[in-house]
Parts: sequence; C-alpha cells; structure tokens
Amino acid sequence: MRQNSLKNLYLYSKDQETKVRRGILYSILNKLFDLAPPVLIGVAIDIVVEGADSFLGNLGIENRRQQLMVLALLTFIIWALESSFDYVAAVTWRNISQDVEHSLRTDTFKNVLGLDLQYFENKSSGRLMAILNDDVNQLEKFLDTGANKLLQTMTTVFVIGGTFLYISPLIAIFAFIPIPVIIFGSFKFTKTIATRYTRIRNAIETLNANLSNSLSGILTVKSFNRERKEFDRIVSSSEEVKSANYHAIKLSAAFIPIIRIAILFGFTATLLIGGFMALDGEINVAMYSVLLFITQRLLWPLTELGDTFDLYQRAMASFKRINTLKNTQPDIKNGSMKSNGINKSITLKEINFSYVENFPVLNNVSLEIQKGSTTAIVGSTGSGKSTLIKLLLRLYDVNSGEILIDEINIKDLDVHSLRKHIGLVSQDIFLFEGTVFDNIAYGNLEASDGEIWNAAKLSESDDFINLLPDKKDTVVGERGQKLSGGQRQRISIARAILKNPKILILDEATSAVDNETEAAIQRSLDTLKEGRTVIAIAHRLSTIRNADIIYVLEKGEIVESGSHDELVQLNRVYANLWAVQTGNKINSKL
Repeated sequence: MRQNSLKNLYLYSKDQETKVRRGILYSILNKLFDLAPPVLIGVAIDIVVEGADSFLGNLGIENRRQQLMVLALLTFIIWALESSFDYVAAVTWRNISQDVEHSLRTDTFKNVLGLDLQYFENKSSGRLMAILNDDVNQLEKFLDTGANKLLQTMTTVFVIGGTFLYISPLIAIFAFIPIPVIIFGSFKFTKTIATRYTRIRNAIETLNANLSNSLSGILTVKSFNRERKEFDRIVSSSEEVKSANYHAIKLSAAFIPIIRIAILFGFTATLLIGGFMALDGEINVAMYSVLLFITQRLLWPLTELGDTFDLYQRAMASFKRINTLKNTQPDIKNGSMKSNGINKSITLKEINFSYVENFPVLNNVSLEIQKGSTTAIVGSTGSGKSTLIKLLLRLYDVNSGEILIDEINIKDLDVHSLRKHIGLVSQDIFLFEGTVFDNIAYGNLEASDGEIWNAAKLSESDDFINLLPDKKDTVVGERGQKLSGGQRQRISIARAILKNPKILILDEATSAVDNETEAAIQRSLDTLKEGRTVIAIAHRLSTIRNADIIYVLEKGEIVESGSHDELVQLNRVYANLWAVQTGNKINSKL
C-alpha cells in the first residue's frame, strides 16, 4: 500500500509537471553552490600555504592578496547564487505542495458529496473533517521539504562521491561505508514506524469526532450540566493521541543517534587515512582540509533522511486515509434518464425496505400520488413515514419493489435531475452560516434580490427580517442558532418557494412551533402548494385534513387510506389519532 500511495501522490504532483521540473533544477543548483564553500576554504588554505604555487597562482594570479580578493569575490557570487536558488527552490516546492493539497482536498470533497446518505449517517462529521482537513494538512510538511531534501541528498552523494574517487579511491571506500547502513536503517525505520503513525491518525480522527460532538451539542451539554463528562471524554481522546505520539517518538528519537555512530566511522576514516596521506605527501594540506569538510557535507545530511522518512511515513498514513475516502464509491448507482418532474403520477409498488437486515421498516407498501394533488402520510412515531421520503428522494434504494414517476423507475433517472424537481421542507431545518438572504438564495443561486424578497414575502419572513439588526444581511450563525425555530422554518419555506419545485415534500413542517407561528407557516405552505404535487407527513392531523387522500402507516404497513371524513367514519386507526388530538373519545373497532 505504501508504494501505491506514493505512486498516487506522484500522479497528483505530475499535474504540476512544469513546476516539478523547475523545482528539481533549482534544488540541484542550490546544492551544487551549497557544496562550494568547503572547496573555497581549501583554496584559501592553498593560497596561504602554497603562495604562488597555489591553484589560483597557477592560473596566473601570483600575488597572494590578489588571490584572496578573487577568492572573496567568488565567495560572494557563490553565496548569492546559493541563497537565490535556495529561495526559488523553497517557493517552487511549497507552491507545488499547496497545489497538490488543494487538488486532493477538493477531489476528495467532491467524491464525499456524491456518497450516499447512509455513509454520513455511519460516519460523523468530525471524522470526515479530520481526513479532509488535518490529514491533507499533514501532507504539507512532507511536500514542502521532503522532495527538496531527497534531491539535495542525491546530488550531494553523486558530487562528493565523484570528488572522493578523483582524489583517493581508498578514502572514498571508507567514507562511503556508512551510507548503506544509513539507507538500510532509514528504510527499516520507516517500515517499523508506519503502523505507529496510522495509530496516531486514527486517534486524532476520534478526538476530532468527539470535539465536533461536544461543540455541536453545547446547548444539550449545558442544559444537562454535562460539561465535566464532555471534558473527561476529550481528555481521554487526547490521552490516546498523546500515547500514540509517545509510542512513535521513542522510535523516531532513537534513529538519529544510531545513524551518528555510522557517520562517526566514516568521518574518522577520512580523518586518519587522509591525514596519513597528507603526512606522506600524497595529497597537499588544502586537499586534506577539503576532504574533511566535504565528508561532513556528505554524511551529516544523510541524518536528515531519518527526518525525511519520518515526515514521509506521517504523510503516507494520512494519504492512505485520504485516498480511501476519495475512492469510496456510493451504493446508489446513478441513472441516465433526465427527469421532467411529474406529468401523471408517482406510484409505489410493493415497497420493502430495512436499514438493517432482518429489521424491516416498510412492508409491501403500495400507494399512488396523482399530479397536482395533496397526499398526506400519517402514523405514529417509527411507522416509516420519513423513510418513505428518503426513498422518494432516492437517498436510499428500496430492497424490493418499485417507485415509478410516470411509469419510469426512479433508478433509471439521473439523481440530480430527479431532486431538481423536488422541494423538501423538513422539521429539521439546517441553515448555513451566512446571511439571511444567502440561506434563502440557496434554493436558486441565480435568483435576483427581487425574487429573493418575493419568496421572503410569500413565506411571511419579510416582517421579521426587517426587524433584524442588519436586515437581510444579518448573519444567522451556525445552523441558524440566532433565529427562533419559527423563523428558521419560514426561511426554509422561502428557500423552497425560490426553488419552485414541481413536487413538494413537507416533512412535519409545523411540528416544532407554537399555534400562532403554525398558522402563519400554514398560510405560507398553502401559497407554496399552489400548482404543485404535494406529499405531506404530519403528526398534527389538522394540517392535512383537507388533503385529497391520506395514507395511514403503522409498523411499516399501510393500514388505511381515504379522505379525512372517510377515515374518521371508518372509526379505526386514523379516527383514534384524530380523537386524541381533538380531545374527543370514540369507540375503537381495533
């Protein structure tokens, strides 16, 4: 999986091929100029010791002071070039990092948006945020510097290795002995530490999930005086993150000291063998000093391989999780036919459905909804009413049976075109953090301000909007927490009006408001219903007594259907529900 992850990460970087090529060039040039100072030091010693017989002296510059001036000028040029290429290399690789992160984050989020509702019901938003944000950000540390360091290390090995072989193959052999040890140790280290970083990422995901739960439910936390419980939960999750990191740190911290022992061997070999050769006159003092300096330049950067591989494993642990999420496929397969809304009817034929195997929610449900009619579905809590809505929106697929719109199975329809013609006003209102108008405009992103105001008026939202501090530009807060329940509901109705759907679904739209607000919302809904096919789910039977047909759902089965008057006359389930809500006792036939 590690190779597969690295390959996939490379493919993302390949989209930035021009930048990658520039980055490679800048990194190599930066390291070449970075390796020049040891040579310059050697040349300086050569000038002092050899005088006119020095390297520069043999080029025709006999005066030592002039040689030092030339050396100073070369030093300035080389340091300026090294600094310049260091800058452009860092900027280029960091830009590549940001581009790759952006592509990964947006591609993964695009895939997440296409996943089934069931996936989100099984995966908390906090866990998804950990992957989309924290894991993607974890890649930055490796992408910013990892490739640059690896390129510079390779350049160092080739350049200095060639220099050593030119000066003395014997010294080269002993100086390079630690390199296989360092490389082998680095790969062994990365293999061992990989599982530890996976544990860290999983622990952070759990911590994020718990933080999200605690903060999202802060009202419940405070109303039940459960601050201590939530604090203990976060302490426990954070302890697991700390423990996982401790476990990784023990191994990570041990790596570099071990590598230094190998480096000591190479440096000591160069010191002794090169020193003996200098004493015997086989190499001059300047060359010996160059060997000592570049030995450090060769071996010490190799210790950074541990840090680089450490960053790599952290990045791969995160990338594996990102890739898994990005490649997760929805169970619901999209159809190819475009939906035109409804021209005749919606038909449910012998629908069976269960969220969990062997625990059926709907049993052989059959019903018909005529175009332009108002169809109500009522029943006790847990009878399967909201599940029917999820099936109509194709948030789930039926286990068996068919849902037909104008004799076309909705499985054959393009999901987006199907939902385009359906407007949902739910009891669970979600408003996005933004202004009042932003939330209304969510129903039609191309609507003008005039059209948005008209939708606000039809939903009777305009009066309270004009009383808000910033009127239409008032920020509603996360989930609309700055507005009352009734205000949020009216905003959702305005949003549905602006969408102008052919099929309108009302899911307990007035269940959580007072009588006065319910009356206002009901007037808005009556406006919204005009000319549309309406499917209404309700606990308050008074809101659907004028429906063309009412289906009574109990324990996943339709037990009655008819108009309000017909069902009351039957004196069974619906009549009992009506009697409870109106306070009139009747004799039940059940």
